[in-house]
Order: sequence, then C-alpha cells, then structure tokens
Amino acid sequence: MGKIIIFGAGGRAGRAAVHEARRRGHDVTAVVRDPAKHRDQADDGLWDGVTLVAGDVTDADGVARLAAGHDAVVNAAADLATPSDVFFPAATRALLDGLARAGVARLLSVGLASVLETSSGVRLMDTPGYPQEYRDFCLGHGAGTDALRSADTPVDWLVISPSGDFDHGGGRTGRYRIALADMDSRISYADFAIALLDEIDTPKHHRTHLGVEQD
Repeated sequence: MGKIIIFGAGGRAGRAAVHEARRRGHDVTAVVRDPAKHRDQADDGLWDGVTLVAGDVTDADGVARLAAGHDAVVNAAADLATPSDVFFPAATRALLDGLARAGVARLLSVGLASVLETSSGVRLMDTPGYPQEYRDFCLGHGAGTDALRSADTPVDWLVISPSGDFDHGGGRTGRYRIALADMDSRISYADFAIALLDEIDTPKHHRTHLGVEQD
C-alpha cells in the first residue's frame, strides 16, 4: 500500500478521499488548517489510523516538508476568505514547487464542473441557464487549473471534478464514469473519492481535467 497526503482533508471531498484511501489500506496524512478543530470529530472514526497535521497548501516550503516520503497528493483545499483568483493559482504554484522538491510524482486536484467543457465545446458556466452568482469563484478556481496546464513541471497532475454537481445525500455505489460537463449530472462524494483513488492506484489519465458522474 502507498502513502497519500490529502490537503483540505476537513472538507467534504477531502473527508471522502480520506475514507476511501484508508478503506484501501493506504497510509494517510490529512492536512487541515487547525487540527484542534478536527481531533474530537466523531464522523465515523474519520481520523482512525490517520496522521492529522496542520498545513497551508499555498506554502511551498511547507508542502515540500509535509509531502516528503509520500507517493501521491490529493488537493481538495479551498479558502473562501481569500479571493479565488489569488488562492487557487497560489496553491497550484506551491504544490508544484513543493512536490517537485519532495520527489512526489502524482497530484490529484479536485476541480469544478463549471469550467469543464460540455458536448457543445463551451464551458458549463457559459451555457444558458447556468447560475452566475458564483462566476468569479469559478473563474478563480479555473485559474488554478490553467496554472497547472501552463507549468513546466515533472509532477504528473490530473484535475477531477463532478461533471455537474455532487449528490450531497448520495452514498457509495462503487460505480462512476467519465463524462463531459452536464448541469443535470450528479455523483456522490464517496464515488467521487473512488475516482480520485483509482487514478492514484492505477493512473490512466494525465495532465488534463476530467469530469465524472454516477454510472
């Protein structure tokens, strides 16, 4: 089994990734801003067998230190107190710098469907009827992915997002499929985590943004 470090492990996608990684027998380091807020969290024994540490995904030196000795990284971090067009590109730059120095080859980043292309070739957020109140956040998140695409890096990265949105009440079915962006598409957090971990255990896609949905 491998060693996986998960930034943003306290969020819903991050927690699901921790659960799935532990289910597969991986050693997991869970990075959160304030471990004290999570140590007493019942949540089905989320932190059983997990190394819980404080960290900042925008700090390249910290990323290099924490990631050393790990085989792969999941980035599910977000900071709603920082403008998205500042936070997400900064996180990308710090991760690529820190992981290269730490010798970690594989990075899985949680993306947004809003910047994923539909079957008509336009971004989901640019299709008629798509809600626009979070457009700035989506553009900022997409800027983080653009920073991955433009980087000259040895890190083998992949962005995975729902093809539409998360099914917030959905459970683990063990099934998913790759799909283009679709506003009506859904996937549970648990099945989304399966897609993330599959691309760590048996990498099939590289340096692109994939959408996944319930199969």
